[in-house]
Amino acid sequence: MNNNSRVYRMSFASVYPHYIAKAEKKGRTKAEVDQIIFWLTGYDEKMLKKIIDDKTDLENFFNQAPKMNPNISKITGVICGHRVEEIDDPMQKVRYLDKLIDELAKGKAMEKILRA
Repeated sequence: MNNNSRVYRMSFASVYPHYIAKAEKKGRTKAEVDQIIFWLTGYDEKMLKKIIDDKTDLENFFNQAPKMNPNISKITGVICGHRVEEIDDPMQKVRYLDKLIDELAKGKAMEKILRA
C-alpha cells in the first residue's frame, strides 16, 4: 500500500508530461491524450489546466473528476504486470488511465481506446 499512496500523492502535473511524451514518441498527439483524459474523467480543457496549475494530486484528480465514464468497466488488460480489472481501487483509476495511454502509444484507433 505504501507504494500506492506515494503514487496517489504525486501531482497530476508531474505525470501528465510523461503521458504526452509516451504518445508523441509513437506519433500520437497531446490532443489525443487530452481526449482520453476528458473521456475517462469528464474534465474539460479549462478544468484540466486548473488541475495542472494547482498541482492537484492524483487522488484528488480522480476523486474530484466531474464524471468517470460509465464504460470504464470495458477497460481490460494488463498494465505493469497486473490486470486492470482486478486492481483494487483507488489505484485502479490511475491504472485505467495508464492503460488507455498505453493503447494510444501502441497505435490503437481512438474509437477502440474510447470503447465506442
